[in-house]
Formats: sequence, C-alpha cells, structure tokens
Amino acid sequence: MEVSINIQKQGRHLLIAACDSNLLGKTLKFGKIQFEVNESFYGGSCVSVEEAVSLMRDGTSVNIVGPVIVKKAIEKGLIHPQAVIDISGIPHALIVKV
Repeated sequence: MEVSINIQKQGRHLLIAACDSNLLGKTLKFGKIQFEVNESFYGGSCVSVEEAVSLMRDGTSVNIVGPVIVKKAIEKGLIHPQAVIDISGIPHALIVKV
C-alpha cells in the first residue's frame, strides 16, 4: 500500500500530512463531525509506508490518517496507541514536537 504525503516547511518547522492513499478525498463522519481527508492538505507524493515513516521522523508537526500508516507509526515507536483517535473506524493521530 502506498501513502500520500504532503510536506510543508515554514522556517524551522516541518509539517507533514500523510494518509493511506485510498482515503485521499474521502469524508469521514462521526456524529455531527465531518473530517475531510482533503487533497489540498494530504495530497502530495505517493510513497511507500516505510518511506513515509522515515520522513515523519523529521516532522515537527505530523498529521496521519489511515489504518496502514497509523499502525506502522505505532510499530516504529512514533506514536503511542493511546494517542490514536477513531473517526468512523479510521485511525487518526497527531505528533507535535516542541
């Protein structure tokens, strides 16, 4: 499975948004909340899951959506399983380094 990854640099901050590629463009619903896996935010390069995780290590702010990328981030120790929220059965996590 490939991951869509968007990397934006502003000064010394590196924002990385990544999602399982099959979720790009979808809207997840949870009650009244609608969460868009928006192409303008998550869209970018398609890379392997391993490459995405490697790139995520350098991010100061990382936003990830999808069972494949979130599972791999947990396996690699980038996020704790309790830091993951579930939106319509799809895992979502944030990493913020200060």
